[in-house]
Amino acid sequence: MKSQKDTPAVADAQATAAAILGWLAGEPELLSRFLALTGVAPGEVRNAVGDPGFLAGLVGFLMDHEPTLLAFSAATGVPPEAVVQAHAILSGPYGSEDF
Repeated sequence: MKSQKDTPAVADAQATAAAILGWLAGEPELLSRFLALTGVAPGEVRNAVGDPGFLAGLVGFLMDHEPTLLAFSAATGVPPEAVVQAHAILSGPYGSEDF
């Protein structure tokens, strides 16, 4: 049986989280706010990327503030719906056929 971690939907959600991190890297004020909220030090980000909780936190950060979500979507072309889907996958139990 295929692990939930190995599904295309999970890979897409992880790619969305990586895109969020890349965008935040170009937004110093938002990146500082995200790091302050998570308690992750700037030097720890590289290691934290492999942590599912960190990825969920990246997506949750956008989900918690619609103007930031819309700014991310406008800047990257990633639709808000992809962020919502990534949030559902990374932040909770996954296995629904809806994703």
